[in-house]
Amino acid sequence: MKSSLSIAMSLAAVGLTASVLGADIKSKIPDLRETAKLLIDVMPSRMPGSENDTPAKIELGKKLYFDVRLSVNDSQSCNTCHRLDEKRGGVDNEPTSQGAHGQRGNRNSPTVLNAGFYIAQFWDGRAKDLVEQAKGPVLNPVEMAMPSEPEVVKKLSAIKEYQDLFAKAFPTETEKITYDNIARAIAAFERTLITYDRFNDFLKGDDKALTDKELEGLELFINTGCTTCHNGPAMGGGSFQKVGLINEYKTEDKGRYDVTKDEDDIGKFKVPSLRNIALTAPYFHHGRYKNLADVVKLMAYHQLDKRLTDAEADTLVAFLKTLTDKERVK
Repeated sequence: MKSSLSIAMSLAAVGLTASVLGADIKSKIPDLRETAKLLIDVMPSRMPGSENDTPAKIELGKKLYFDVRLSVNDSQSCNTCHRLDEKRGGVDNEPTSQGAHGQRGNRNSPTVLNAGFYIAQFWDGRAKDLVEQAKGPVLNPVEMAMPSEPEVVKKLSAIKEYQDLFAKAFPTETEKITYDNIARAIAAFERTLITYDRFNDFLKGDDKALTDKELEGLELFINTGCTTCHNGPAMGGGSFQKVGLINEYKTEDKGRYDVTKDEDDIGKFKVPSLRNIALTAPYFHHGRYKNLADVVKLMAYHQLDKRLTDAEADTLVAFLKTLTDKERVK
């Protein structure tokens, strides 16, 4: 993740300032692309940690991801809350998700798409990586509610298909079906969930990838200061920020503080990725907002002390919609 200082220096280096916002947007494509690549850059072709992911491990992970038998009453799979079917955005589009016993969690389920590029997992960053994250929901009493790691292993070990799949995925290990290997396989599958969108095409040199309005939205996105937090290839996921950084945003959720117990982390959450943002409503850690234009205005005010007009919000949303995976555009 780039620091605010390096971002400011990058902007200064290419001379893209608010004063040039407006007419003849196509003539500014080279500067826009150069600036965007400094702040964001194209999506990599592989996620960190994927070096040892084999086709067998990925196949096993995909099956586990969609298998409701990982829950105590065969009602929930990873895909239940992080839906990949029907061209969904890796979420269930619920404010909070319903678990195996009908209870709901206290935070919005974030997208699993591109998640391996983040500095940590969950809104509060309590899991250091995808493997650690995959272990949590299965045993969480509100989510998949399995009673213990040994019970999960026992349940899967009784299934002949999994005996074969684990043997292929972990051929050199004495114990094939272990709780750690379950999580490792799911993480291997999740590391394949890299998305590519029209904005990525623009960054790679396609001058026709974005419309004039979308280009104006990109310019406004940069000049408004959105890239201070939404930077890097995933356009987020690289830092923890206080919601209500400049203008107070009231929330009872203490966020990152629950993990670190550091008072400076009260109200801090992992910055969400903007890739596929048009598919992942409702928004914020509590999932209370469904309208993306409203969220854009809220973020500009609370994080940047800027009041956007309806027209500006509409232009920004036009750009944000270019961040939708081309395979998931409906």
